[in-house]
Amino acid sequence: MSKIFETPLYAYERSADQDAGTPVRHPVVVIGAGPIGLAAAIDLAQSDVPVVVLDENDRVSWGSRAICYAKRPLEILDRLGCGDEFVDKGVQWNLGKVYFDDHKVYEFDLLPEKGHKRPAFVNLQQYHFEEYLIHRVRQLQAQGKPLDLRGGNRVTHIEQDETGARLDVETSEGSYRLEADWLIVCDGATSPARRALGLDFVGRVFEDNFLIADVIMDADFPVERRFWFDPPFNRGQSALLHKQPDNVWRIDLQLGWNIDREEEKKPEKVIPRLKAMLGDDAKFELEWVSIYTFQCRRMEAFHHDRVIFAGDAAHQVSPFGARGANSGIQDTDNLIWKLKLVIDGKAPESLLRSYDYERMLAADENILNSTRATEFITPKSEISRIFRNAVLDLAEKHEFARSLVNSGRLSVPSVYDGSPLNGHDEPTLPDRARPGAPASDAPVGGGWLIDLLGNRFQLVGFNVEVPGSMEIDGIPVEGLTVDASSGDCFIRDRYLGDESQAVYLFRPDQHVAARWLAFDEAAVRQALRTAVGKG
Repeated sequence: MSKIFETPLYAYERSADQDAGTPVRHPVVVIGAGPIGLAAAIDLAQSDVPVVVLDENDRVSWGSRAICYAKRPLEILDRLGCGDEFVDKGVQWNLGKVYFDDHKVYEFDLLPEKGHKRPAFVNLQQYHFEEYLIHRVRQLQAQGKPLDLRGGNRVTHIEQDETGARLDVETSEGSYRLEADWLIVCDGATSPARRALGLDFVGRVFEDNFLIADVIMDADFPVERRFWFDPPFNRGQSALLHKQPDNVWRIDLQLGWNIDREEEKKPEKVIPRLKAMLGDDAKFELEWVSIYTFQCRRMEAFHHDRVIFAGDAAHQVSPFGARGANSGIQDTDNLIWKLKLVIDGKAPESLLRSYDYERMLAADENILNSTRATEFITPKSEISRIFRNAVLDLAEKHEFARSLVNSGRLSVPSVYDGSPLNGHDEPTLPDRARPGAPASDAPVGGGWLIDLLGNRFQLVGFNVEVPGSMEIDGIPVEGLTVDASSGDCFIRDRYLGDESQAVYLFRPDQHVAARWLAFDEAAVRQALRTAVGKG
């Protein structure tokens, strides 16, 4: 059994702020040292923005919790400097299988095309994820980057005005107060900070419960996602099986609504359910057990003056589809470059309104997909169940029905269509690379395109020369010319289509800002101003 969650990795230490005569003010304070808060802090520190992270705990989360991480968040982790450690430890997979009763209905491949650095999905327990992020924090601190991670610091009170936020913080040695120009809240679904500010969610809570069990066993099940509708071992309900590192298997079992949650978590209740699924002779050890309820909700706004919410503190979705942590990482990916420009005085504060637009669009997309999956997995009427079962019967032999099967539409990155930051579009170029879309990876010169982008504005000329560097309103733009006239077709298919050349402007978060068929300096300057909220 892994003991990583029993070890303090950021134990409480008294800070100079606790001995200051007046509250010390910091440029940015982050509440929460889970995956989302740590990702935000790392991104800020890499950009040389001083940041303090406060967490009432002093160690990583107990249990696997979020385990499935999609290709796009893996690319973001590369940009944060910890992707290799994550992928090397994780279990890579791209094949999923769907069962109805005791037979397979169909299977699917999440990465049917080649030419990507990262796999479709990696499974990794959340405690390992947080451990590797903390490793990266320590690396940055050793480099002198301005990142202060404070365990055993519980925020008890928050107030704000147009200039910043003031926080009361409780520690084992008493309380103290500090101030922040900007406060980023990443303290999870129950978010004490959100409640302290009198804010709430809107959305739906579904009447169903699911048991999560992390099971340690030496099994020869294939590395794939297996989902069952109405299996013999859990009649009338559903089940999910995933492999994790270190012979840990994640099992989700639907329980129904009217249950005693504490009773159902007891080993004497859990073990018979698992033996019914795995066989009476199966030898396993329970590592972690929890029960969750489907919730598809979000705040009405994520950005509240000088307080900004991200991850589960801002939005919740059902776990089938792996849209929670994946979406939260993309929240910080979207936010931090904008906040950096605002702090540096190179963009107006109004740029942060685009965080609301773009990430609320993503949250609504995730909530819609999660709601549909929940309604398919847990039909609430006999007619809905008859329809669901008929779809599953047809899907085994008829391809048209497979698109109707919904065991959780797995996480894909959002395209920020309609964003106020989107610049010129050339519609003859491939739709997948339109403004607002995340960069599509491809092999380039023995490496990967995705590794050449990020943390800055990047102008890329495909088969056309662009300047090696520009500066627009004090914002540097790095130029890169890529020869896509020979070799494999990945670049041509993903960025050129039927055109012979193109120029793309990428944002610091690797999303497309604008694109043209030829380089035009005036057009690039206008697109950059639009992308930073000055257009």
